[in-house]
Amino acid sequence: MKQINTIFQLLVAVFFAIALIFFLAFDTIKDTLGIRELTAGTVVVWILVGLVLYLISWALDNVYINGLKKDIRRLELDKNELKAKLYDIEQGSKISTSAERPTEKLRDRNDSLADEKESSKIKPRQNYK
Repeated sequence: MKQINTIFQLLVAVFFAIALIFFLAFDTIKDTLGIRELTAGTVVVWILVGLVLYLISWALDNVYINGLKKDIRRLELDKNELKAKLYDIEQGSKISTSAERPTEKLRDRNDSLADEKESSKIKPRQNYK
C-alpha cells in the first residue's frame, strides 16, 4: 500500500510539472502538437485530470494512515494485555510468597543463629525494619 501511495504522489507531481511546462512554453510547443490555440476547455480538462489524480492520491494516503493507526491501536491493546498479565503474575507471586514468609523467616533465623555460633566474635550487622 505504501508503494502505491508513493507512486500516486509521484504521478501527481509529474503531471503538474508537465502541465506547468506545457502552459509556460505553449507558444513554442503549439506547432509541434498541432494545437492552434489554448481554449478554456483545454485548461479545464488539464485541471480536472490533475484534481482527480490528487484526490486519488489523497484517498490512498488516508487509507494508508488509517491502516497504520489501526495497527498501532491493536499493538497498544496487546501491550496493555501483556502488562495486565504480568501484573497478575506479580501479584500472584507476592501473595504466594507472603504465605510462605513466616516459615522462611524461621529458617532464616535458625540459619543466622547457626552462623553466629560458628563465626568469629564479630557479629554480623542486622537490619531492623
